[in-house]
Amino acid sequence: MEFFDRIKELAALNREYQQRHANFLVLYGRRRVGKTRLLKEFIQDKPHIYFLVDKQLEIDLRRRFQQSIGYFLKDEVLGKIEFNDWDGLFRYWLDRTDFSKKVVLVIDEFQYLVKVNPAFPSILQRWWDEEFQTKNVFLILCGSLMNMMYSSTLSYQSPLYGRRTGQIRLEPISFPDFQEFFPDLTFQQLVEFYSVIGGVPKYMEFVNLQHSIFENIRTIILDRNAYLYHEPRFILSEELTEIMTYFSILRTIAEGEHKIGNIAAKLHLPTNRLTKYLELLIDLGLLERQVPVTEEQPQKSKKGLYFIRDYFFRFWFHYVFPFQSLLEMDHTDFVLEKIRADFSHFVAPVFEAISQALVGHWNATDQLPFKPERWGRWWSRQQEIDVVALNASSREILFGECKWTQQPVGPEVLLHLKQQAQSVKWYLNERTEYFLIISKSGFTPDLKRLAARGEVLLARDFGLLK
Repeated sequence: MEFFDRIKELAALNREYQQRHANFLVLYGRRRVGKTRLLKEFIQDKPHIYFLVDKQLEIDLRRRFQQSIGYFLKDEVLGKIEFNDWDGLFRYWLDRTDFSKKVVLVIDEFQYLVKVNPAFPSILQRWWDEEFQTKNVFLILCGSLMNMMYSSTLSYQSPLYGRRTGQIRLEPISFPDFQEFFPDLTFQQLVEFYSVIGGVPKYMEFVNLQHSIFENIRTIILDRNAYLYHEPRFILSEELTEIMTYFSILRTIAEGEHKIGNIAAKLHLPTNRLTKYLELLIDLGLLERQVPVTEEQPQKSKKGLYFIRDYFFRFWFHYVFPFQSLLEMDHTDFVLEKIRADFSHFVAPVFEAISQALVGHWNATDQLPFKPERWGRWWSRQQEIDVVALNASSREILFGECKWTQQPVGPEVLLHLKQQAQSVKWYLNERTEYFLIISKSGFTPDLKRLAARGEVLLARDFGLLK
């Protein structure tokens, strides 16, 4: 399996490893995001024990952990000893290990061990308090079932609460990094593929660059024997109870309902009952709640809208779930034609989200005329602006329009954007305004002339045009 270079995460793990004290880190994130591959890359040049937990009886898990310790110690005698508990195994390992160099102990898919033995966090807590933290050891607990990982390692109720020295929530690959793994794709192709599979490394492995986006969709998603055909069902069934309620919520949002009241009405659920489902989907990284970027207290804002954050889930609930009866009968061509006809409209919101991320990238690399403090979308009942970035201290604001169209963009788009900007009352008569247009298909000569005079910033592909 190819390693998708996680530079920041590897650096964080190495910084933790280089500390003089014992370390206890929790690494968690959604399935397929590359946690195990990251850990294997990190430990390859360090003394380590790697223990992958799976769905076995506890006695079998203990025997496999015993094998891992024996391999680490090069101890042939260990395999002939029968241990009746975890304490004996930990004691054996600690008494025979040379800790002159820090040793990494990885327990991967930790949540399955907690399922088998709910007391294991308490056992581990005792060993950490009494033994591990006095040794030159780096304990890493890694897991995918995010609810269980949080409750068993990070929550206040967990016996392990307060022991960790660090945690990493591994997120999907960002769009600027996505391009590094597909350098031969055009910007348009990158946006299209990202709209379908998102930044999940496991899904990225299935892409066949010799085929079009639609042929990839046919073979890796719509084929009922394909790996990704049932993927959301598998993930949700692992993480959640009341799975059909969550399916209905995600389907409703994928169809275009984003207000909590409208979602609740469609599902015939009280709004206060719906809230707990939405919050859990947010915790799992599948949903996000957005508010206009000018809101000073986002958590209290009544303007929040809900969107599917995971792009593959968005695609699946938009195109696969509604047509699964047809796909089960091998009517793949019919569904694929539906996707072709609607695809540009489907991709456009992802292009807008990517553009917001690129604004953050340009800000970090000092390519903007000021340093925004935050950026995102803005909307009211009548208006919507794709990108708004602002700095309250300097009273500067940037308004951006994203165009996923086949034709070059002309000055009329800039004029419309300036008119929309007047609907944003944020420091209306005190601010300095800038304008940005991001276009898939470029710009007309007239708009380029306005850009040359400094009236607008233009962006195409990954960079601002100078």
